[in-house]
Amino acid sequence: MTQSPAATALHLVSIGQASEALAVINSAADRGDVDALMQLAVWYLAGDVVSRDLAHARALLARAVSIGHVDAALMEIALTANGSGGKADWPAALALLRTAAGNDPVAREQLALVKAMDIDAEGAPITLPVHEILSVAPNVVRFPKLFSPAECAHLAGVAAAMLEPARVIDPRTGRWIAHPIRTSDGTAIGPAREDLVVRALNRRIAAASGTEIAQGEPLTILRYRPGQQYRLHLDTIQDAANQRVATVLIYLNEGYGGGETHFPASNLKITPRGGDAIVFRTLTRDGAIDQSSRHAGLPVMQGAKWLATRWIRAEPIDPWTIS
Repeated sequence: MTQSPAATALHLVSIGQASEALAVINSAADRGDVDALMQLAVWYLAGDVVSRDLAHARALLARAVSIGHVDAALMEIALTANGSGGKADWPAALALLRTAAGNDPVAREQLALVKAMDIDAEGAPITLPVHEILSVAPNVVRFPKLFSPAECAHLAGVAAAMLEPARVIDPRTGRWIAHPIRTSDGTAIGPAREDLVVRALNRRIAAASGTEIAQGEPLTILRYRPGQQYRLHLDTIQDAANQRVATVLIYLNEGYGGGETHFPASNLKITPRGGDAIVFRTLTRDGAIDQSSRHAGLPVMQGAKWLATRWIRAEPIDPWTIS
């Protein structure tokens, strides 16, 4: 059976023949091969086989959508909303989602969730739950039910297929090893997968933390199974030029055993409740690392804990270089 041009190109890349792969995929894309257009767009987004070009990727996705590629439509919607390769345009992205929802059940589900949100014409939240102060030092507040059960389920569903064990690079060997502090499975929802539901939730997180959406790192989803935990740690990054100034944790479910968030400095132990968000500052007023913000995700004893985390930087970041 003859391989598709996209499959052939991927094989050529896997054996180190990137130039030949690019020739194959470009030729097929020029002929209107929808899978080739999609694969080429992904390459321009990733910036590995070819240099990253977000605007060109958007143009390729638009061509693929015009031919009927469903996944290209969802990716084009995400990039339109978050401004990758162009200006961020929520109304245009919403219009594209309405069109896609006519034939795609995934888009239809996303549209229903967006319609249920209390948001303005730009996707920003109109109201927030009244927050409660849990600790002064460190500064920790809780927003009860910041996310609805359906929104929490959506985030878990988006992340489920991408989860992988937490790892770090061993500085001695240069090899990936199991993360010594965080033993969960996790993934980050980068800009290509930031659908309108995720985008609106990131806007809500920004509002709750009193920051701009561009300051947030890609939303990270973590799953902790029995025995897994996040040992005592700080969320700041050593010697970072653009330091993390705040963390937002959203508990996506409840009903499991253990998994409390513990701040030893104030003897604060938070029992997770589905949809609740915890916001805490990681720096002191003078910009120093707040040692009292050291915290831990205690071991899960039974069931599974799902958590969304968004680390907030002092200045806007480029999600394509950090995700």
